[in-house]
Amino acid sequence: MEFDIFVQSRLWETQKQLQQMRRQTAHMETLAVPMMLGGVHRPLSRTQSSPASTSHTLPEKTIIIICICVFVFSGLVYDSQMLKHQCTCGDNSSHPEHAGRIQSIWSRLQERGLRGQCESIRGRKATLEELQSVHTERHVLLYGTNPLNRLKLDNRNLAGILSQRMFVMLPCGGVGVDNDTIWNEMHTSTASRMAAGSVTELAFRVAKGELKNGFAVVRPPGHHADPSNPMGFCFFNSVAIAAKQLQQKLNITKILIVDWDVHHGNGTQEIFYNDPSVLYISLHRYDNGNFFPGSGGPAEVGSGAGEGFNVNVAWTGGLEPPMGDAEYLAAFRTVVMPIAREFSPDMVLVSSGFDAAEGHPAPLGGYKVTAKCFGFLTRQLMGLAGGRVVLALEGGHDLTAICDASEACVSALLGLEHHWSDYEASLTDSWAHYLQFVQAHCKSTQSLLWFIDAAASVSNSHVQPFLRNLFKHGAVWISLFQCFVQKHQPRCL
Repeated sequence: MEFDIFVQSRLWETQKQLQQMRRQTAHMETLAVPMMLGGVHRPLSRTQSSPASTSHTLPEKTIIIICICVFVFSGLVYDSQMLKHQCTCGDNSSHPEHAGRIQSIWSRLQERGLRGQCESIRGRKATLEELQSVHTERHVLLYGTNPLNRLKLDNRNLAGILSQRMFVMLPCGGVGVDNDTIWNEMHTSTASRMAAGSVTELAFRVAKGELKNGFAVVRPPGHHADPSNPMGFCFFNSVAIAAKQLQQKLNITKILIVDWDVHHGNGTQEIFYNDPSVLYISLHRYDNGNFFPGSGGPAEVGSGAGEGFNVNVAWTGGLEPPMGDAEYLAAFRTVVMPIAREFSPDMVLVSSGFDAAEGHPAPLGGYKVTAKCFGFLTRQLMGLAGGRVVLALEGGHDLTAICDASEACVSALLGLEHHWSDYEASLTDSWAHYLQFVQAHCKSTQSLLWFIDAAASVSNSHVQPFLRNLFKHGAVWISLFQCFVQKHQPRCL
């Protein structure tokens, strides 16, 4: 069953049903005896000749006890307007970021019966004001408007700003804002605003308790977009906008953003670099700055009041061998979850790119993280913030891989059992070996002080010996490491 109505509508219907039941109850309490043309007749059960009069007595009032159960569902958001952001060349084969990505995911969730177990909410366009909570006015007017809605804008600076736009001719014959980020004059702005608004709407519904968690099937992605520049297929930073709106409109004081896209979220990092109320943790391929976008080194820890609230798990060493489940699980065990628990967020947002999944060529990822691992990481994050977790699709371009990963994450959000303990046990030996190399071959380039309860942070005996060296008097210096790695040596943070 599709849940296409808002929670408010459902509650309104429930209230109407309650009112109707109350009227029926009141009516039953004051039931008059049957009226006939011949006058008033006593019920047969009240006459002395009736057998019922000696067997039982009807109560004077019938009391109806009504139990109303209000269910809170996982949420999904998707809108077909995001499909229209297409290169004018019409050839998707030359563009990794295309409409088929979200079409395929949406169809997969339907085929597996997962859409029917969630509440589908309506997407919406982000307002210009919402966009400007993160991006400059110039950026919003350049990339958030099209020829039709510009006619409605009363902005004296608009003409001058539009004259500054610069586009490039792509090899395919289309137009782009850079060498790989396409621009469609009629549809890109609408799709980008729809992505940002849909993530924000879903985050609001979860934060207010109307949904328990959610997954936003959106495009174009957003985590590379900084306050004044589009790049890497991104125009507006949807997750950052959602976080800002949660802060400003719902007074959410602590927000955790986890970014497991294989590329560093340079835009998100820049936006919150000075903000101690947003903890940004990114796991990404870094290769000493030689992998796009080149940012996200371990030394980038935030500044000013935000120092320590920017954590980069920056994998290095190339693809010999490529990173996989064991490394990601180890990073979650030893860095992500201990710091996240100590931060104790009120809300968790995930820049859920799936280009670290197996199936992506080296230029687009090259790692071998399985769909099940993404589901497991989602389940781990559900232990934070009372389960208020919202995933927003970022990158990922192999259709089978991103469909598998999306299915695993939505299944985790729904609480479907996937024998997680067996999965974790299968990786124990691998990541325990990995941790030994972390201890033996890494040097600390920086340390962030987070006070963490060892017993609460670590449950697996294989991790405890490694962490025990870091614990002092109930506190731990969580060190972010950069390895001097050679071929066949495990890589670390």
